[in-house]
Amino acid sequence: MRMSFNRIIALYFSPSGKTEQVVTEVGEYLSHTLGIDLKCIDVTAPSMREKEIYMEPDQLVLVGFPTYAGRLPNKILPFIREKLHSEQTPTIALVTFGNRNYDSSLTELNEELLNNGFRVFAAGAVACQHAFTEKIAGGRPDERDRKALRDFAAACKEKLQSVHEADELDPPLIRGGKPVGPYYKPLGLDGKPAFFLKAKPLTHPDLCSRCGLCALVCPMGAIDKNDASLITGTCIKCQACIKKCPNHAKYFDDPAFLSHVAMLEKNYTGRAEPEFFIG
Repeated sequence: MRMSFNRIIALYFSPSGKTEQVVTEVGEYLSHTLGIDLKCIDVTAPSMREKEIYMEPDQLVLVGFPTYAGRLPNKILPFIREKLHSEQTPTIALVTFGNRNYDSSLTELNEELLNNGFRVFAAGAVACQHAFTEKIAGGRPDERDRKALRDFAAACKEKLQSVHEADELDPPLIRGGKPVGPYYKPLGLDGKPAFFLKAKPLTHPDLCSRCGLCALVCPMGAIDKNDASLITGTCIKCQACIKKCPNHAKYFDDPAFLSHVAMLEKNYTGRAEPEFFIG
């Protein structure tokens, strides 16, 4: 008897919305072709990362996170390590990256999930429009990417239908088993290291309508709800406040940050293709 599932769960952290697009593309294909309901769990908001989340053995799970400096976002790692739990639930791991490289992020996600009891059997990394600039992979994931994701989902479905129990699923060998490496060190346009960890978004006072949307969408809860110009917590440079401000009132002017963006625009406009791995 082949494996059966009661529900497909798509869990993602997606400040810019791109990781959500990638994960749901795979989830919706599997839901449609397997005839199983899809439930999405968006853990972008801080409140969604407060409670522990348990995945059951009779579920099929997709987990997606963006790549930050070649790794998983370090401020989100505690949530992954402490709040996500599974009892050998068949799982597909997905990461997105801004067209430069996903480096160790997919390997890291795979290892963290395996350590928490997830039965990861497939994984993928998909290039998307860079959070810092529309000049890099603008409009991606595009139809070419979506077709690749559907083909990957079809291969995952075939794999699941070839086994009877979750313990028959092998973990994917990502990039030949290369271990997790160090975080990518951002460079400026001059080729030297660009240090902008303390850079924070600024607010045009004449453009800000004080609607509070930027504070609402900040995944770190770092923007003051009563005064958008105040950054009271850690900024992870996700650009959610900038992308979702209806009046374009938020911006960065940190020289090192802008120099890094210029370097990326100069060197990483060539199309990076998605990569997929199945155990």
